[in-house]
Amino acid sequence: MKILLLCNKSPYPAFEGGPMAMNSIVTGLLNAGHQVKIMAVNSKKFNVTLEDIPEEYRQKTGIELIDVDLRIKPFQAFKNLFTNKSYHVERFISKNFNNRLIEVLKEDIYDVVQLETLFMTPYIETIRKYTKARIVLRAHNVEHLIWERIAKGTRFFLKRAYINHLARTLKNYELSAISKVDGIAAITRKDAAFFRKYSATITIDIPYGVYPDEFQPNYTIEGKPTFYHIGSMNWMPNEEGIQWFIDNCMDAVVAKVPDFVFHLAGRHMPDWLMNLKNEHVEVVGEVPDAKEFVANHNVAIVPLLSGSGIRIKIIESMALGKTVITTMVGAEGILYSEDTNIIIAENKAKMAEAIRRINENPAIAEEIGRAARKLVEEIYDNRKITERLLSFYDQIKPSSKITFV
Repeated sequence: MKILLLCNKSPYPAFEGGPMAMNSIVTGLLNAGHQVKIMAVNSKKFNVTLEDIPEEYRQKTGIELIDVDLRIKPFQAFKNLFTNKSYHVERFISKNFNNRLIEVLKEDIYDVVQLETLFMTPYIETIRKYTKARIVLRAHNVEHLIWERIAKGTRFFLKRAYINHLARTLKNYELSAISKVDGIAAITRKDAAFFRKYSATITIDIPYGVYPDEFQPNYTIEGKPTFYHIGSMNWMPNEEGIQWFIDNCMDAVVAKVPDFVFHLAGRHMPDWLMNLKNEHVEVVGEVPDAKEFVANHNVAIVPLLSGSGIRIKIIESMALGKTVITTMVGAEGILYSEDTNIIIAENKAKMAEAIRRINENPAIAEEIGRAARKLVEEIYDNRKITERLLSFYDQIKPSSKITFV
C-alpha cells in the first residue's frame, strides 16, 4: 500500500505525545513493508528542520515540512468570538500547505490518505478532488472534550466563557468532520464509542503501540522508591494536573511521607515550575533520554484532570515495568485492571495513601510493574496494532464524492 500521512506536526523527532503516536504508525507501516509519505505542518512552537531528521528516515518517508503560522493572534481570536468557526481549526488552514498537497496528489497515486488529528481535516475537500484514496482520520483525542474539561476547571468567569466558546465551536466542527471521512481510527475504545454515537463512519480503536523489546524493564527497587513525572508541559492538561498535585495533594503526601521528593521532567517547563521553591519537588526539565530518566526512577505519578485519548508516557512507563499512579482521566483508554497493573487515585487522600503504601512496601510496586509490562506485551505491541490498522484499511471503501480537475 501507499499511504500519505498529513500531520499537524512532524512525527520526528518523537519527543512528545503527538509525534510519538504518529511515529509509531509510521514505523509500524514501514516495518510491515508499506510505502509512507509524510507532509507535516511546521510551526514556531514545534519547529523542525530537515537536518534534525536522519537521512534514512527522510528517504523512507519523503517527509516534507511546510511552514504554517500557528501563532495565536489576539485580534483574530477576538473576532472569532462573533463567528461559529473553530479558531483551533482555522489556524491550520494554509494556502501553501494546500497547494503543495495538490502537487503531491498529482505526482503519485495513494491507497490511503491518513489525517493525523482533527486539525488536518480542512484538507478533505482537496483530497477528494485529486484522489480516489480512502481517507482515514487518526483521532488522537476527542478534541472538544479536552476544552470542555478545561473550561469546567477555570475559575475566572471571562476566561471560562471564552474557553467554552472555543469548546463549543470545536465540538460543532468535530461532529461535522467525522462524517466526511471514510474511516476513523480512534486511539482509545472510549473515543471510538463516542465517534460511533455521532457518526455512521466506520470506526475502530487503534491505540499507541511500542516495540516491547526496545524497553528493558527493571522491577527491582533498592531502598525507598522514587517518584516521577515526565511529560511535555506545553500540553495544557499536563501543566494543569501537575499544578493540582503540587497545590492540593503535596501537603497530604508529605504528612504521610515526610521525605517525599517528586522528580519532574519534560520539555517546555513553565516559569512558575522553574522558579518553584519546594524541597519536595525537583524540577529536572528536558532530559536527553526519556527512557533513561524513567529507568532510573520507580513510580510514575500522572495526575491528569482533563484531556482525551491515551497517555503515551503511561504506556511507556508500563513497558519499562513501572507502577503508575494516575486519575480516572489519566487512565482513560488503557485496558487496565485497577490495583493489578495500575493504581487509580482520584483525590488528594487517595494520592497520599497510594504513595504511602508503596513507600512502605516497595514490593507492591514491583508486582504491579510486572503486571503492567505484561499488559503492554499483550495489548500495546506495535506489530499487533499495525496488523489491525492494515486490516481496517482493507475494510473501508473510498467515498464516491470525487471530482477531478
